[in-house]
Amino acid sequence: MGDGFLLSSSLSNETHPHPNPPLEREGTFKLIAVHMRLKMTNFIVKKVAVLGAGVMGAQIAAHCINAKVPVVLFDLPAKEGPKNGIVLRAIENLKKLNPAPLGNKDDAALIAVANYEDNLDLLAGCDLIIEAIAERMDWKHDLYQKVASHIAPNAIFASNTSGLSINALSEGFDAELKARFCGVHFFNPPRYMHLVELIPTAATRPEIIDQLEGFLTTTLGKGVVRAKDTPNFIANRVGIFGMLATIHEAEKFGLSVDVVDDLTGKKLGRASSGTFRTADVVGLDTMGHVIKTMQDSLQDDPFAAAYKTPEVLAKLVAAGALGQKSGAGFYKKVGKDIQRLDFATAQYVSGGAKADEVVARMLKEKDPVKKMKTLRESTNVQAQFLWAIFRDAFHYIAVHGATIADNARDIDFAMRWGFGWNVGPFETWQASGWQEVANWVKEDIDAGKALCNTPLPAWVFDGRTGVHTAEGSWSPSSNSYVPRSKLAVYERQAFRAPVLGSGAATGATAGATFFEDDSVRIWHQGTADKRDDVLILSLKTKMHVIGPGVIEGMEKAIAEAEKNYKGLVIWSADAAEGGAFSAGADLQAMLPLFMSGGVKAIEPAISRLQQAHQGLKYANIPVVAAVSGLALGGGCELMMHAAKRVASIESYIGLVEVGVGLIPAGGGLKEAAVRAAKDAKGTDILQFLKNYFTNAATAAVSKSALEAKKMGYLSEDDVIVFNPYELLHVAKVEARAMFDAGYRAPLKAPVKVGGRYSMATIMAQLVNMRDGGFISAHDYKLGAMIAEIVSGGEIENGSIVNEQWLLDLERKAFMELLNHPKTQERIMGMMQTGKPVRN
Repeated sequence: MGDGFLLSSSLSNETHPHPNPPLEREGTFKLIAVHMRLKMTNFIVKKVAVLGAGVMGAQIAAHCINAKVPVVLFDLPAKEGPKNGIVLRAIENLKKLNPAPLGNKDDAALIAVANYEDNLDLLAGCDLIIEAIAERMDWKHDLYQKVASHIAPNAIFASNTSGLSINALSEGFDAELKARFCGVHFFNPPRYMHLVELIPTAATRPEIIDQLEGFLTTTLGKGVVRAKDTPNFIANRVGIFGMLATIHEAEKFGLSVDVVDDLTGKKLGRASSGTFRTADVVGLDTMGHVIKTMQDSLQDDPFAAAYKTPEVLAKLVAAGALGQKSGAGFYKKVGKDIQRLDFATAQYVSGGAKADEVVARMLKEKDPVKKMKTLRESTNVQAQFLWAIFRDAFHYIAVHGATIADNARDIDFAMRWGFGWNVGPFETWQASGWQEVANWVKEDIDAGKALCNTPLPAWVFDGRTGVHTAEGSWSPSSNSYVPRSKLAVYERQAFRAPVLGSGAATGATAGATFFEDDSVRIWHQGTADKRDDVLILSLKTKMHVIGPGVIEGMEKAIAEAEKNYKGLVIWSADAAEGGAFSAGADLQAMLPLFMSGGVKAIEPAISRLQQAHQGLKYANIPVVAAVSGLALGGGCELMMHAAKRVASIESYIGLVEVGVGLIPAGGGLKEAAVRAAKDAKGTDILQFLKNYFTNAATAAVSKSALEAKKMGYLSEDDVIVFNPYELLHVAKVEARAMFDAGYRAPLKAPVKVGGRYSMATIMAQLVNMRDGGFISAHDYKLGAMIAEIVSGGEIENGSIVNEQWLLDLERKAFMELLNHPKTQERIMGMMQTGKPVRN
């Protein structure tokens, strides 16, 4: 199933005498050469087994395949048809799911299939085994008895449970296997959710957890939080409590589900689905199961009364209304309308209600201290509701912080990475004024307004201003501040996930700046006295759009890198936090030019963009594009001109200009022609050109970096990184390696094009699509222009042109379209509504 891959590495120092000691010198002393060697020790995993081909198991297997980790997916033998039918159906279903578990759907075929009856011998070749069957302790124990004797002596065995006791699950294992067993809780969907909770038992060997954390962090790209073996661990414990508290407070204040979701979604910096919509997506039966675990396991908890299953939830589950998967839950889709459940009548009624405008304005307040104070003091019922859910959350994490997590940082990361919060609950409390908020919470507890009367712990009132400091994050259980993990894997993260109050340097402020303005920052990770050897260009514009300032920044960065550095990396400070690589050209910046001088005034700017991209391609040092998030239009073109690309798995790449009635004019179509000519290697260029033409003409955007390779936007030797926090490190490593290997800029080679032959063949298809009503007349015009450019224009098949010829064709077409009324309609429509206009 393939060669091994790196799980984690650590450095150990060993002292060795030189094998050939030097001769004793004349004089009074002898020199003994002693050399310190750093030995890299790898925990190599050749194969992973996933036990259980349900929703989670199949998707965990899919993500392993995304990361090029060989995997065997097990389930029960089918009672009818092929014996591995259950697994085969699960794999087939992976291709249909949205969002897609696989970065490239064709890779579904790489998942090996197995069943517990015939194939347990395959476990002996697996170095990591993840059990992911249903949340039944007895079922899991039965499976463990079946597989235990087949597990290899050094393999890690882990249960992907969402809340069952890991220590209880390990009962019955011999001591040796128990030492290699732990919990590993992925969040759904596993490809996209950053959080994985790692839970050791009392007997788990520490190095097992360290090795697994290294694998999860780098290979699968996850944010790992170590949790204690308590019911539902951290994220589900705090998150489900929060949802229960929200439902309780919504009923108390008489708020409808749509209003609550509007209040508790993006307006709070949380997942746009809010509370009730999230429950529908998760599945009301699944939520009910997690609540039941809390009820059964936390009967002595001071908040036990809050764990009661809400009556409305129990009725929905009993009626089979399980949320999105059953078509109805708190919401129900009726035709094109989304209706909401009315608690009073238990009927579905028209939805779409929003927060009061006055409360929406409160939530836009930039100062978190003023915001929290305003919410608490307001008489508006929605503001009172919001204060109540904040109070309940602060009360809960303060009381339970010592028992569910090692420190406050882990609770904040669990909620950010597992529930999509921009800011964790402890961070919110600290930013809002720790002591004042603590006193407000105490007042509500004393007044009987809180969900229980347990007082806040004494440490809350010890004069502190928060729980996150430069020293570390507060650990109530150890009564100390705990620093970040020092595992070797985190040396790959130049700027780790930030936590409010820690004062850690960020990619926006760290290092030494060579040049900075509103558009770019050109800098390196060294100091003013000790320069690093790789220069970094960071875009600062909104969505990192490319305007005159960015173009000038590119020119400055290349000139400086060629003088003093081994390479240039294009990376922006918010890459790991979901920021765009670049959303394309800055249309707004073009408007003043257009208004004052018409189309002719814009042409020099387009020419300068083309030459700036050419400057990247032909720079005398390697330029590496560190791509994450959106790389659209001009952003895609910028990336294509780099010497190499290091892309996050979650990179969405495409030439999308036709959406605003334009064609790519920053060298993207020129590069398509160049790449097609190289791919063809002297054969029919058209066959290699079609893919590039279709992608540009349909504004196709990759759904992953893996798909971007298939589309031709990324090359086979480009690097795909799974953890976005490692993007800068890997990009710099690549730049240095290229320089040290004697990098030379590519020679400006001639380009063989398809000419009239390629153009006529593509145009014939466009005519059919236009005449069949599949595309508009303007779409046809755009497609015809793209076909002309990638084919090299009205010249003979096999003609040789240079890159400037193709760039001139791009620019000429772009200028013509800017004058076209249909294009102007599309541009204005996009700027006004953010949506493409079809005309």
